[in-house]
Amino acid sequence: MRKINSKDFKVATRTTSRDINRRIALNVIRENQPLSRADLARKMKITRGVAGTLVQELIDQRMIVEGSIGEALRGRKPTFLHIRTHDRLVIAVDVRFSKTYLMLSDFGGQQLALEMFDTVFEIPKFIDDLASRIKRMLISQGAGEACEGVGIVVPGMVDLRTGAILNAPTLGWRNVDIRDELAEKLKMPVQIENAGRACAIGHLWLEKANSAPQDFVYVNVSDGVGIGIIRNGEVIRGHNFIAGEFGHLPLNLDGPQCMCGSRGCWEAYVSNLATLARYFGRNLSKVGTNNGQLHHESFTVLDLIDRARGGDKKALAAINETAHYLGLGLASVINLINPDVIYLAGEIIMAWDLIEKPVREAISGRALTDAAAQTRLRISTAEQYPRLRGAAALLAAPTFAAPHIA
Repeated sequence: MRKINSKDFKVATRTTSRDINRRIALNVIRENQPLSRADLARKMKITRGVAGTLVQELIDQRMIVEGSIGEALRGRKPTFLHIRTHDRLVIAVDVRFSKTYLMLSDFGGQQLALEMFDTVFEIPKFIDDLASRIKRMLISQGAGEACEGVGIVVPGMVDLRTGAILNAPTLGWRNVDIRDELAEKLKMPVQIENAGRACAIGHLWLEKANSAPQDFVYVNVSDGVGIGIIRNGEVIRGHNFIAGEFGHLPLNLDGPQCMCGSRGCWEAYVSNLATLARYFGRNLSKVGTNNGQLHHESFTVLDLIDRARGGDKKALAAINETAHYLGLGLASVINLINPDVIYLAGEIIMAWDLIEKPVREAISGRALTDAAAQTRLRISTAEQYPRLRGAAALLAAPTFAAPHIA
């Protein structure tokens, strides 16, 4: 049951029902493509005439395209419908402490070009460098006119109204704005969002039909811990845009210092930096202040996983300890949010066959009920670039979102 907000609404007009039905048709096509007009009518439980009218309006709006012609036992052969994605492009940017990733993709999240480079931390230089790289990529791919905007994800809190990065501890950015200046340099729209939240949005909108539930939490473990929460098909941001910052809930008030400045945060125990520090025998308490030393080394968590698979007991012990703390944090997520499913991504998750048992044991030890302890865990692999797909979804998802009425 949802209360009508009498201070934030749009009054229904004569066209409201058609707008809603058109958006429903668009999503039914997206989730079942290729789809004929007749099949669309059956799935929406409407007449073929109404379905045909909705389809023609979507074609006129250049939202869908007609594709191949199917076979029919009798009567007219069906023409299959597809979402228009191939010539609708977006630039996706994933800013991390270790690297920045730049991708050109279509509106379906399909990668067309990819580049990665060292992150520039000084804001003016970052904006200039990123703008230059984006322009070069668009020119090299011949994609300038087809690009509809830029989506950027950062490991921090973002004010959706202003685009300001409120606090990105791993980058050392607080109350900075890169959106508007970058948009001015590129002469195209720029959207910016928290990385974990964008991953959840990307999973919700870019996955195959019916594979993404309406209630889930997306957890990405990398240089930090990013969390995105989806409830009833809607992303949860919070009043001041800090909802979901489980990475900075303390597991131990006397624990290692986190890059946010506090001690004992979940992130300080499970981030890539923490896992590597654990393996190399470095003081975890200094990870939050001496991360540059680890950052510039070529050895990564994926290398550590390879060593663990090769029989390195020290590597396996480091990974298992991270898994234990990962499970403890996930138990807090489960107890507070009680999601239908949790999706896990990040480099450490590539060792899921090695860490699943200690993760689940830690969850079972902290979950408040037996049912909570059995919360489904699903893996999203690193090869899918979930943060980049999330960045692309910042431009693509609004096309398919339900219209706001009340």
